[in-house]
Amino acid sequence: MANKAESPIEPFKRALGNATRSIAGERELQVSFGPETPGLRGLRARLPVPARDLPAAEVAQLRGLADSMALRLRHHDDKLHSKLLPQGGTARAVFDAVEQARVEALGANRMPGMASNLSAALDERCRSRGFAKVKDRSEAPLAEAVGLLARERLTGLPIPEAARGMVEMWRPFIEEKGGADLDRLFDNIKDQRAFAKLARKLIKDLDLADEESGDMSEDDDESDQENQGQQPQSQSEGEESQDGESSAQGEQQADASDAGGGDAAEMEAEAGMEQQVAGSGEEAGKGRRPPSSDMMGHNREAAYKAFTKQFDEVVGADDLCDADELGRLRNHLDQQLNHLQSVVGRLANRLQRRLLAKQTRSWDFDLEEGILDAARLARIVANPTLSLSYKEEKETDFRDTVVSLLIDNSGSMRGRPITVAAMCADILARTLERCAVKVEILGFTTRAWKGGQSRERWLNENKPAQPGRLNDLRHIVYKSADAPWRRARRNLGLMLREGLLKENIDGEALMWAHDRLIARPEQRRILMVISDGAPVDDSTLSVNPGNYLDRHLRETIEWIERRSPVELTAIGIGHDVTRYYRRAVTIVDAEQLGGVMMERLAELFEDDPGAKGAGKAGTGRGRRRAA
Repeated sequence: MANKAESPIEPFKRALGNATRSIAGERELQVSFGPETPGLRGLRARLPVPARDLPAAEVAQLRGLADSMALRLRHHDDKLHSKLLPQGGTARAVFDAVEQARVEALGANRMPGMASNLSAALDERCRSRGFAKVKDRSEAPLAEAVGLLARERLTGLPIPEAARGMVEMWRPFIEEKGGADLDRLFDNIKDQRAFAKLARKLIKDLDLADEESGDMSEDDDESDQENQGQQPQSQSEGEESQDGESSAQGEQQADASDAGGGDAAEMEAEAGMEQQVAGSGEEAGKGRRPPSSDMMGHNREAAYKAFTKQFDEVVGADDLCDADELGRLRNHLDQQLNHLQSVVGRLANRLQRRLLAKQTRSWDFDLEEGILDAARLARIVANPTLSLSYKEEKETDFRDTVVSLLIDNSGSMRGRPITVAAMCADILARTLERCAVKVEILGFTTRAWKGGQSRERWLNENKPAQPGRLNDLRHIVYKSADAPWRRARRNLGLMLREGLLKENIDGEALMWAHDRLIARPEQRRILMVISDGAPVDDSTLSVNPGNYLDRHLRETIEWIERRSPVELTAIGIGHDVTRYYRRAVTIVDAEQLGGVMMERLAELFEDDPGAKGAGKAGTGRGRRRAA
């Protein structure tokens, strides 16, 4: 009776879980299925829920996703990868893409069935990310093109049809600069460290290397000999082949006991998966310096620089004050905005309905071919002269998305603006989380007024001319993208803390938030900036040209809007930000912020993601005025 009541997809899920564990060589790997974004977190793998009728194309894609995760666990050393990771958003993305091509090639070259599954998953990813719609090289992500060319070299498999045009836009540049490096990758495919060294050289030859990162020295080679001996690549080909064959047997001999691990993982995921993905851009520790971007290989340091970055910090909100104070500040925030919460809550519900409507599956009925429509069989029995009716599922273009809210924490935001910004960010995070859209909430300010320790060092060094940025940055993570809202809600009260809000240096904060988004695995990345004016730092502007910070902000915005896959939008409170951002709106009263935030996001989700800068949001340069 239990077998009869079981869903037809359950045996497939158990078999896929067994095969994934076998390929990965990890008995403790937990494989679960859910509507959230597929991903690998430590020894927990999450895959999409398969359709009930298990169509062949979807089965191949699911197997490809599972094989990709298993191969990464078997052939990839996270610690070594993190140690060798270069600086800069684009350089890191290229490094990650080439490494992923390596681990997948190790499986594809030995098992033709796995190669077919990986190709199916890759083709679906390229199609869903809209690579076929890319018409200009500025819209084509360089890291994806390099990764696909590396896969072509390592496996001999063709570029997926959906991405062929995009890759051909970049191929002449990549082949000219780094073709020789790509040719040498296959010789080092089994040695992660040697392969990473070639990948770093490839990044340097493509003019993507950060000056601070440099090349790996011989000392590094010697110091990592121990790590090299511990890499997953140490298994012999015979062992891998044997495990590959056993995985096929695992699919046939799956038992119900293995399904329990997947269910347990799913329950843990529901409670909130807070472990970080390797290379995801989330800070592993507190107090790190903000990451610098390589600006796609263009050296901006000559025009803008920091006198010192030693005193900069990226810090979690819970590290800036104790738990009791955070709770008190959060209660104060809730008390102030009870009336606004209901208004913004209604707008949030409206946004949620729009997003869920875009994700909901729908069907076309009464077709001449497709899937047999069982619901209409009764009319055939009643009248045999009627023809059979078929249905087909409509394709949805909603892609997994991450939204980053970057909130100006400068002194001019003190009072009502920062209070409303905190509450609106809180409500927006709750709303998007219900729609399986991840949200990151960030803030930016400085550690001190009038320059702090950076200025003291400058004074001690006899005031060198044109020192560049002359203050200590403080970038705050109120909520990371992978943290559930219920665990981060208290952090937002920190914005009300007396003494937190100081100066604002927007350009570097914008690039910091951008680099975090670029390192995320989601297919679509949206960055929303909430600010009340131009960048201001008295210490910096007193010893540099008056437009020093303003010019850097404009250059950063221009580069993101023209060259980056991140979709950028901005809301100005009381000040006109449309002179900086192409997608922007200005409001007069902070009370309007909630509604405008919802509208801007709704417009972005309505727009075609592949056409950057097009659509409604591209024309939203007008100001909103209070009624």
